[in-house]
Amino acid sequence: MSQVYNLAAEERTDLGKGASRRLRREGKIPAVMYGGTKAQKPVSLSFSASTIAKATQNEGFFSHVLTLEIGGKEQQVVLMDMQRHPARGDVMHMDFERVTKTTKVHKRVPLHFINEDKCVGVKAGGLLLHSVNDVEITCKASDLPEFIEIDVSKLEVGGVVHLSDITVPKGVTLVELAKGPEHDAPVVSVLGAKGGSAAEESDEEAEA
Repeated sequence: MSQVYNLAAEERTDLGKGASRRLRREGKIPAVMYGGTKAQKPVSLSFSASTIAKATQNEGFFSHVLTLEIGGKEQQVVLMDMQRHPARGDVMHMDFERVTKTTKVHKRVPLHFINEDKCVGVKAGGLLLHSVNDVEITCKASDLPEFIEIDVSKLEVGGVVHLSDITVPKGVTLVELAKGPEHDAPVVSVLGAKGGSAAEESDEEAEA
């Protein structure tokens, strides 16, 4: 596992808003870890702000299973929430959930659109439009993908890739599709040169 996914954390007992402000002045970020078995209680933690700033530059930090090193012990977790300062964008607080290999998790993972430079529709003068850039999935923690790829090389003008067209890794389910076919939303499409689909352009030409 890449070093960016192994993070040193310290357990903290000084709680409250005042304590959190003091931590931030010391260059640290408050966090909480919860979940796991019934016997495991929530634990308040702190991280080096510089370590988190570096880790968040890698998109895998937000969707990967992370290993926290706390007092000489390791705990696997996933990031569930991150609060940032509304103006500066600094990380203010983080929530982590304990996981095992068999834990069922719900996460949003990024989409990687590949072969955009080879897209048939773009070469024909169309415009590639991304409707969404990430999707919500459910799977075991051991099956959690860092991202999902969508090959757009064969997408023609007027063509659309829907959620149901996405090939997901084994063991992964798209949450929206599980709600029913009416939730099969468009993900990426190629608009015609005038901003419409191929079908719309044909209608306009017929009317002319």
